[in-house]
Amino acid sequence: MLVLVVSVLAVLSAALFGGRLSRLFEVRLRASWLPVVALLLQVVILQVLEDGPRPLLVSIHVATYAMAAAFIWLNRKLPGLWVVAAGAACNGVTIALNHGTLPASAAALEAAGIHKDPAAFLNSGAVAHPVLGFLGDVFVWPAPLPFANVFSVGDVLIVVGAGYGAHRITRSRLTRAGRAERAAAATAPAPAPTSTSAEPVA
Repeated sequence: MLVLVVSVLAVLSAALFGGRLSRLFEVRLRASWLPVVALLLQVVILQVLEDGPRPLLVSIHVATYAMAAAFIWLNRKLPGLWVVAAGAACNGVTIALNHGTLPASAAALEAAGIHKDPAAFLNSGAVAHPVLGFLGDVFVWPAPLPFANVFSVGDVLIVVGAGYGAHRITRSRLTRAGRAERAAAATAPAPAPTSTSAEPVA
């Protein structure tokens, strides 16, 4: 939830710098159903079937990242999406190498007030001998702050990519295109006033 909330704020931040958020709705995405299905599958395996057969849950979890990768490839020309892709790859590869779980720092989990059943299938949790542990959830947004949680390098890249892409698409003042657009508008000649001739009064 933390990554989703911060990503939304990063996108909305474009409006603070003069970006037109309406331009986001003009973007045509290919296979937009892929991330939706991937998210729904993650909710199912983490909230509904968390006690199901672990090999099946691991396979579905890894498959959701493959779906995200396919979506990114199909929409690779969108600004910022390659940064998002790098973040998703960091998380996905680390999850795959750690049998379906993104390794998390025990200290970070404690600081966030997160206590999970180690027997259940976990998206993120303490792993005895993590592979690429530095790419796991080693950072923390601590309790009692809202949305307290742990997060990874990959999560940071996802947020940065979402914000960068939003600023580029909306042409905020932080982008070269946005500054050029405003400079052109400032130097454009004012429209000539229309003159109306008065009819003589009889």
